[in-house]
Amino acid sequence: MPSPAASQKSLSSSSTIGLLIVDDESDFRESAARYFSKTGFRVDQAEDGEEALNLTTNKRFDVVVLDIHMPNVDGIQVLDELMTRQWPPKVIMLSGGGTIADAVECIKKGAYDFLTKPTKLDDLARMLKRACETQELEKENRQLREIVKRQAPDSHMIGESPAMQEVFRLIEKTAGSDKPVLIQGESGTGKELVARAIHQCSPLANKPLVVINCAALAEQLLESELFGHEKGAFTGAIAAKPGLFEIADGGTLFIDEFGEMSGGLQAKLLRVLEDGSMRRVGSVNERKVKVRVIAATNRDLEQDVRDKTFREDLFYRINVLGVELPPLRKRAGDIKLLLAKFCEEEWVIDDDVMAVLQAYSWPGNVRQLQNAIERAKVLAEEDRIVLKNLPPAIVNVQPDQLRIAIDNQADLETLNRLHVTKTYQQCHKNKTKTAQALGISRRSLYRLLEKFELD
Repeated sequence: MPSPAASQKSLSSSSTIGLLIVDDESDFRESAARYFSKTGFRVDQAEDGEEALNLTTNKRFDVVVLDIHMPNVDGIQVLDELMTRQWPPKVIMLSGGGTIADAVECIKKGAYDFLTKPTKLDDLARMLKRACETQELEKENRQLREIVKRQAPDSHMIGESPAMQEVFRLIEKTAGSDKPVLIQGESGTGKELVARAIHQCSPLANKPLVVINCAALAEQLLESELFGHEKGAFTGAIAAKPGLFEIADGGTLFIDEFGEMSGGLQAKLLRVLEDGSMRRVGSVNERKVKVRVIAATNRDLEQDVRDKTFREDLFYRINVLGVELPPLRKRAGDIKLLLAKFCEEEWVIDDDVMAVLQAYSWPGNVRQLQNAIERAKVLAEEDRIVLKNLPPAIVNVQPDQLRIAIDNQADLETLNRLHVTKTYQQCHKNKTKTAQALGISRRSLYRLLEKFELD
């Protein structure tokens, strides 16, 4: 039997590990409990299956050492119940008359391992060490998945405008295919959200989604990131490195700012799209990958093709399925929905603020709207957003900068409301001066103020 001090070295992190020993033989149970307590485990005991189930209902254990043959509720029944828990412990089964059939049954039911009795504590200690390491690794993986889930951009898209309904239809149609997708739209319209939505709705949803931005990397670095490199391929390549195509193999690769890719890289990408063939930088060996490519750009690639700055064959290869995102100025009716997404329920947005937001042209699109609202929430008092909380560039916009109804960018009532609101504010809510400035009677002004809920 090893000394507790010797085992302490190999189980140095066991002070946080909960261990339950379940056995109707009190001599073994108590001896094992004393031993593993000295090695740093937090040890509990149960003399039968019923007591074990009671303990595990009210307390969480990382590892359970469980005898099979016990009166009333036996070890197999306890194992079955433990395996139904959300985060089941690692279970090491013990049996005095153990057979291969018993061991196979226990492993099939989810047991970590199996030992026959009489059990040597040094054998059990080694098995516990492996079980603890496995349990800790699984715990870290769960935590990592949760962190990734929390940090991943929200792929939930909203919009009731006809333009957004068409986008949703295209996402649904393209998700089921494995063909390349080209997403085009102005900066800030949500191209990455569309890419994530397509991936999450596709049969590849449980496979990797790997993202790269072409504008963020120099050409040589971008080539190495996409295709990988061999050791010594260039200065600083001290080891071989797989590229994102290899990492995304079997899943989806989202290439943002696709139009910024150089001519040499365009040729290499075309080869991958055609037959899945690629070479790492500095390698003569071809590799095969199966990756669905989703690309996004704010450039007019058709014009770039005409200007001979983008390969025509690559454009038609990537644009098998195309999604065109509308700018926010062409979906003004969605601004209220977006505000509800960006603001919690307790926030109140003044009517004149809403009128300004709906009439502004939003050159930065949804991203600019979100940033403006985040700024307003910081500057606001008592959970109420007023005009002075908005960025000056939005509040002080000139009339000739506003959208006009003839461009189908805002309806006449919205523009009328904005005009009345701004005049009312500029006149410091003096109704007589406001009516004179608008060239209408006070009675007509009262009707407009009531209609627009400005007073």
